[in-house]
Amino acid sequence: MNLSYQDMLSLAYSGLRASGINKKSSFETAQFLALAELDGLSSHGLARVAQYAGHAINGRIELAPKLKVRPFKTSAALVDACDGLAFPALRLATDISVNIASKTGVSLVAVTNSHHFGVAGHFVEAAARAGYISLLFGNTPAAMPMVGGTKAIFGTNPLAAAFPIHNSDPLVIDMSLSAVARGKLLVAAKNGESIPEGWALTVDGKPTTDPQEGLKGLMLPLGGDKGALLALMVELLVVGLSGSRFSYEADSFFDAKGNRPRIGQLLITIDPGIAGSQVFASRLQSFLNTLASDPGTRLPGQRRFKKRSTGIKDGVNVSDIVVSEIQAGIRQLWNK
Repeated sequence: MNLSYQDMLSLAYSGLRASGINKKSSFETAQFLALAELDGLSSHGLARVAQYAGHAINGRIELAPKLKVRPFKTSAALVDACDGLAFPALRLATDISVNIASKTGVSLVAVTNSHHFGVAGHFVEAAARAGYISLLFGNTPAAMPMVGGTKAIFGTNPLAAAFPIHNSDPLVIDMSLSAVARGKLLVAAKNGESIPEGWALTVDGKPTTDPQEGLKGLMLPLGGDKGALLALMVELLVVGLSGSRFSYEADSFFDAKGNRPRIGQLLITIDPGIAGSQVFASRLQSFLNTLASDPGTRLPGQRRFKKRSTGIKDGVNVSDIVVSEIQAGIRQLWNK
């Protein structure tokens, strides 16, 4: 089904509001879910509405959180998401982080008592469009083992970085530390599709092409042992600096019932003018010129920006199954 950005925003907002989530959290979350669809990232788009609504209905999130901010020394702060959806908290954290970096040159803002935060690249992109280098790390419910292990210890623990480019879209690097984002299994399961071997393992540690079995089992780390060690780095930074739960202490996002995950995120924002006002831009442009001399290369993030531009103009094809699921949920919840 082809939907405009406004259609997707309205559908996601209605689905979240029907579950009892307050207007502010529903609207800001719906904005990011619709943006993910525009960018061609359906695993973090409208497919998440039913998931978040299920968490709301079963008490896994706070329906009307009142965010708290605690400054720390000069260049750091802690944002408490207060068990609500992550998007309003990370939006606030991004604004705070840019504001601090504009005064001190660098900032670190941690988010605690948080939830699933969608496309990490959206937050660092916003900071980069304001002229700052931005890095974001987050942990997620356990899905990957430690090196040599068979038990889920780490989440897919996404990370993102964005670098401003003068008069152009920023360079955005956005990745999870599993072979693929776990949300791709969710989309495949909803659409009744299989997944390639090498994405996930069953609970018994066997390769699987069944997304349902993969969601119950283990995700394979990106790059084997190195991916697991990168996930460890993210885990310790995020949990240690935010006071959030470790991945293995948070129940799966893919279960409607469970604990409040209370995971964390960590934003680092840097004013690139440390070596002089034009040094960063000049050196980056030199690098971009070198890349341009190799016709087979493309900048990270450019494909999503191209999709976004096309989607704003022509709309986006959203799975009929996902749309029907949200509409059915709205009818059921409002009729209670």
